[in-house]
Amino acid sequence: IRIEVRRAEAIKNGTDTVGNRTRAKVVKNKVAPPFKVADFDIMYGEGISKEGTLIDLASSMEIIKKSGAWYSYKGERIGQGRENAKQYLKEHTDIEDEINQIIRDTLVAEPEKFEEGVIAEDHGEE
Repeated sequence: IRIEVRRAEAIKNGTDTVGNRTRAKVVKNKVAPPFKVADFDIMYGEGISKEGTLIDLASSMEIIKKSGAWYSYKGERIGQGRENAKQYLKEHTDIEDEINQIIRDTLVAEPEKFEEGVIAEDHGEE
């Protein structure tokens, strides 16, 4: 397996860079379909952001609603902007665990519904 990892953009807090939005693409794979792409945040001093991945997946599955810059869960606004929503989930681990469980239950119950586009994108040969 060969994976191409690239920095997509910098994540900033004001003028300070606090992490990178990263894109990983499987360019060669003999045991599974190649050309899958995954986007995730790598935060300095923290590693891969679990909360960022959770927000991306929950938003694409419409568990978390996005209206303009606001993210909301069950009608309650959890943050203006992605970074504030990530911080909210860090502070409220019970809600983070609840969203995580909903995602897992949905993927187990209806895996064919989310094979492409939600979990990983297929970009074909470029």
